[in-house]
Amino acid sequence: MLRQVIQKKLKSSGKNYFVDKDIPDSLIALTLYKRIIMMIRGILKIRKVIFLGRHVRIYNKSNFSVGANCTIENSVVIDCYAKEKITFGDSVKIGANSIISVTSHLSKYGIGLKIGNHSSIGEYSYIGSSGGIEIGNDVIMGQFISFHSENHYFSDKNKLIREQGVYSQGIKLGNNIWVGAKVTFLDGCAVSDNSIVASGAVVKGSFPPNVIIGGVPAKIIKEI
Repeated sequence: MLRQVIQKKLKSSGKNYFVDKDIPDSLIALTLYKRIIMMIRGILKIRKVIFLGRHVRIYNKSNFSVGANCTIENSVVIDCYAKEKITFGDSVKIGANSIISVTSHLSKYGIGLKIGNHSSIGEYSYIGSSGGIEIGNDVIMGQFISFHSENHYFSDKNKLIREQGVYSQGIKLGNNIWVGAKVTFLDGCAVSDNSIVASGAVVKGSFPPNVIIGGVPAKIIKEI
């Protein structure tokens, strides 16, 4: 019975996998219990149907747009002070202990973040969205991912770097991308559709679709 309930819920949320036959009923019951508690917490705390973990902090909630079946796990911080709305599509997941930062300094009001449908970011990630970040649909990411959509000016030798200001180009990821753990995305980079980013890569510049990239800095390893 429980297996049928969770399978029906998966299908309704657009997830096309089947529950492993070796998964015990006790784990299915625990999963359903946790999801119900998270849903109740989301409704009570932010007045939206969202699966919300413990100790989640969302600043400027009125600037937060969220789709159906989204999950924000424990101890996530989301800064919604931005020029544009912080937008999550359907079935977006943000892993535990992650930070979404937009306006980190009063000298610059940040642009914001858009995440498409069925995309997820792993635990302990940092999404610096000051310069604007767009993440497409069906993008899956491992743990310890970092985005840095901002750069410092440094050419004036007579000034401290911290006094020379910053500039931004933004970061864009297409659709259907697998990002391995501990990848760093730098300002101005773009990864196109149907691609893989190998674990530990430092991504700068633009890349075409249907490739595997990796390394420091990242380069095309092979075509898919």
